[in-house]
This record gives sequence, C-alpha cells and structure tokens, in this order.
Amino acid sequence: MAQKKYLQAKLTQFLREDRIQLWKPPYTDENKEVNLALKDLAKKYSDKLECCENEVEKVIEEIRRKAIERGTGNENYKTTGIATIEVFLPPRLRKDRKTLLETRLHITGKELRSKIAETFGFQENYIKIVINKKQLQLGKSLEEQGVKHNVKAMVLELKQSEEDARKNFQDEEEEQNEAKQKEKRIQRTKRGLEILAERAEMVVDPETTPYLDIANQTGRSIEIPSSERKALMLAMGYHEKGRAFLKRKEYGIALPCLLDADRYFCECCTELLDTVDNYAVLQLDIVWCYFRLEQLECLDDAEKKLNLAQKCFKNCYGENHQRLVNIKGNCGKEKVLFLRLYLLQGIRNFHSGNGEEASEYLNKARQLFKELYIDPSKVHSLLQLGFTAQEARLGLRACDGNVDHAATHITSRREELAQIRKEEKEKKRLCLENVNALKGMGYSTHAARQALQQARGNLDEALRILLSTPRMWFSDSDSETSNHQESPSQENIDQLVYMGFDTAAARAALRVFRGNVQLAAQTLAHNGGSLPPGLQLAVEEPPSTPSTSPSDSAGTSSASTDEDMETEAVNEILEDIPEHEEDYLDSTLEDEEIIIAEYLSYVENIKSASKKN
Repeated sequence: MAQKKYLQAKLTQFLREDRIQLWKPPYTDENKEVNLALKDLAKKYSDKLECCENEVEKVIEEIRRKAIERGTGNENYKTTGIATIEVFLPPRLRKDRKTLLETRLHITGKELRSKIAETFGFQENYIKIVINKKQLQLGKSLEEQGVKHNVKAMVLELKQSEEDARKNFQDEEEEQNEAKQKEKRIQRTKRGLEILAERAEMVVDPETTPYLDIANQTGRSIEIPSSERKALMLAMGYHEKGRAFLKRKEYGIALPCLLDADRYFCECCTELLDTVDNYAVLQLDIVWCYFRLEQLECLDDAEKKLNLAQKCFKNCYGENHQRLVNIKGNCGKEKVLFLRLYLLQGIRNFHSGNGEEASEYLNKARQLFKELYIDPSKVHSLLQLGFTAQEARLGLRACDGNVDHAATHITSRREELAQIRKEEKEKKRLCLENVNALKGMGYSTHAARQALQQARGNLDEALRILLSTPRMWFSDSDSETSNHQESPSQENIDQLVYMGFDTAAARAALRVFRGNVQLAAQTLAHNGGSLPPGLQLAVEEPPSTPSTSPSDSAGTSSASTDEDMETEAVNEILEDIPEHEEDYLDSTLEDEEIIIAEYLSYVENIKSASKKN
C-alpha cells in the first residue's frame, strides 16, 4: 500500500513537470476512453523509475480516470449544484476503499450519514463521519459546516466488524450491542470531562471530591485565566481519553476524542499553546491516528501539523532542549516525541513521493531508536528494586541507561512529587477553609472565590475587597443567593437599629442582602452608616415575593440516578487519566521499530532501482 502511494505521488510529480493532461488527447479519446499513447507514457516513466511497466500503466490509468471523474463532477456541480464527496472507507473494506458520492450541500449531516450508510452497507447509528478534521454535526446542513464540492470524508466505524458476513441474528445483535456500548462510552466521556472541567472552576474538598488540575513540567499547579481554564481542561481531558484509546489500538474511537481536543485547544490563546508541549503532542497523536487508520491521505494538512508540533517543541523546550535541561536536568525522555515526529515526517514524505527527504527523516528516527532502546535486563533489575516498568523505562532514558543512576533518579522524583502533591493538597484545603470562612460571614461561594483570587489567597485582603466592591456579591447565580428581594423582618431591622444604624438605612441594607444581618451591618459600618451608591439602585427595584413549589423537593429518585450516572462518567474518565505525570513520554517503541524498518526497506528498494537505472 505504501509503495503504491509512493508510485502514485512520483508519477503525479512527473505528469506535472511534463505538463501532461491525461484527460485530453492523445491520452483520452472523444468518448473519454484511454488511447494507446498512454502505453508509451507508461514505458517512459517505468524506465525512469526502473519499475514494472504494467504496474506504472495501471497507476497512470487510475490517475487519468480520477481526473476525468473529477472533471465530470465539476461540470455537473456547475450546472446542477450537485456536489461530489470523496468517501474514504474503513481499512477492512480493502476493495474500492475510496469512492465518490454525489449529494446536495443543503442536506443535514444526518442525511449525509444515512446516505453513506445506505450506499456502503453500514449501520447508520454506528458510524461517524470526519470532514475537514471535524466530526460531522448531524443537526446542521453541510453548507453550514463548510462542506464543499470535492471534499474528503472519512468513515469511522464504532464497532469491530467481522471479515466474514454475519451468520445469524445473534451475531448481528451482539455487534449492535457492542456499537451501542462504544457510543455510550463516547457520550460518557464528554459528560465526565465537562463535570471535571466545572469542578476546576469550583472549590472542592481534595480529600473527598475527584478533580483535575493543570500542572507545569515540575508537577506544580499553574494559574490559568478563568476564560481559558475550562477550554484547556476539556482539551487536555479529551486528549488523555484519546491517548487511552490509542494505547488500546482503538483508533476509530480515539480520533474523535483527539479532534475534540484540538477544537478546544484552538480556543486557548497562542501564547499559552506556545508554553506547553501538550498541543504539540496532540498534533503528533492526530497524525499517528490517521496513519494507523490507513487514512493519512484524508489529512490534507499533515505536513502543517507536524511542522506545528516541531515549532511548539522548540518554543517549549528551547533551542537544543536547553530550557528543558534547565528545568528537568535532562532531555532523554522527551526524545521519544522527536522519534515519533521524525518517523511521521518520513512517512509523509514517502507517501508524497519525496524519497530523499523520507530517507533523511527515517534515518533520524532510526538513530534515535538506537539511543532510546532499553536493555530488558536493566528494566528487570529496576523491577526487582520495587519500581514499575514505566518508571524503569523513563528513568533509564533520563539517565542514559545507567541502572544505579536511574534508581536514584526515580526515588528522588517519587519523593519530590509526593512533597509537591502534599503542598498542592494543602493549598486546596486552605482555599476551601477560606471560602467557607467568607461564606460563614454571609458571602456567596462565587463572591468568596473571586475575592480570594484577587487577594492571592489572603483572607483579610479578600474581606477588604468584598467590603470595598459590594457589587461583586451579586454576580453569583448560586441558589443560595438567587432569591428575590423581600421585605425584611422587623426583628432584623431592630437589631441593626440597636447597633446604631438609621431605620431606613437598615431596612434598605436588609432588602439588598436578603435579610442577612451580618452582611448588612458590615456594609453599613464600612460606608459610614449608609449603602454605597451602586447598591442604592438595587433597593429601588420593586420587591417580589419568592415563590415556592412542592416540586422544589420532588424528583429525589431522578436526582439520585443522575448523580450515579455522573459519578460513573467521572470515574470512567479518571480510570484513563494516568497516575504518572510523564506517561505520554513512556513508550516501548515496539510499533515504531517495526514501522521504521518497513519504510526504510521501501526507501532502500527505491535507491537500489535508481542505482540500476
């Protein structure tokens, strides 16, 4: 397959260089049939490439036929508005994997999915369509989603299809159940990540509530602007989930997760993406996933993604990895990422017909593989000391294969991370205590968090901010502060009057603070016995009586069920979040070793043919 793609790319290059238009005479007659001139062209190029003439003729004929189909489609689109979509089918459909489909662009994504399922024999609910590196949205029209004439559409199956036809209804039912389960997993993934992202915006008890945090390369949490925090959390969460599927070689399910991660990363500012390596690693994972699905030609910007990854690594790690060495003391583990980068660059160049460039990158990858190869006996030695296989691989690569140094490195890193986690948990606990302290004074959770963020965690300073900017109290939509203003009780008014405040001011303050005597007293005292101008406007709004309904306490069973489902979704996400912070750098490199050897053999075959020529 790879050799055929190389031949196609090389012949396309020759045709462009020689300005040959295969869809015109002398290669195509008036009936759009092939002419004998194509045989002469095949002979010329087969001699040039030292390839089998029949094979070259077949490929040139494929290129000619595709050019005619494209031309016919273009004419048809101009006259009728019916667009042509190039559909790329899953690898199991070895024959006619790339097929043209005609459709109008005003139809919805669901209608296109139905058409593809009917045309190619899929079960509609168990396929996903990827166009322009995005999942097709079922409820929007193709035009709204930027789908155009001659676009490429890749079909992903959610079920593991058998090569043989289904023998009976039971087999079919089992396949349907399997597909349903995979679709449910995707939906649970989405909900679980949303819950965890929401918790990142809350103050939770680290001892009782699972949550995710964003840490730097040393393992310490970092402050992210709230406007970008949720998008970054979702991006990283989808990426981790996608990586979990990649490890299990479930590429069809991994790709939608990775593409969702890419979408959320794009909502973050460029400055942020340039400072973390996550975005670069994601680009590699996306290209790798397309390659493993044998659909690399569907990814038109593979080169752009790989160049972007290389640029991000340079920005993040520094020239010659100097910044990385300064932070971590070594760069041995990160070399795994560069091996994958060079390998994918080699593959992409080979598929594009660039033999010399492919050879250069593949040899770079092979050299790095030799550097990163780990003697199994050394891993075994570290396992006997009580370390995990993952720790052993990472430690040995960080210490250039020295077992003693690796053991010291792993132990030191364990202790360092344990201390960092202890400190981070203590920060969370203190933050929760401070929020609860402000809530105890009558402030809302939202107001407490906002003030503490501005005060960098200082409780006294947060209280001063709250007293100075009372409008902050009313930006919260929590149920605890969402009641309407109501007439204060005489008892509460009397309390404030007893403290020395004017009756009218007391009544106004209690209305603003929904009967909270403590907040009303603090604000009046801080502002010389009256409300600040900004809050006096709130008093002028007509009071309304809060309405209650028996339904407020109803639905306990439903709420309990929803809570169980949310817990299940969160736990499923947490199962795939690796405990080791450098999990993305760990690889046995078994797949890479095989693929490097395979593609280098293709390159060597080309070189041998060139020498003979």
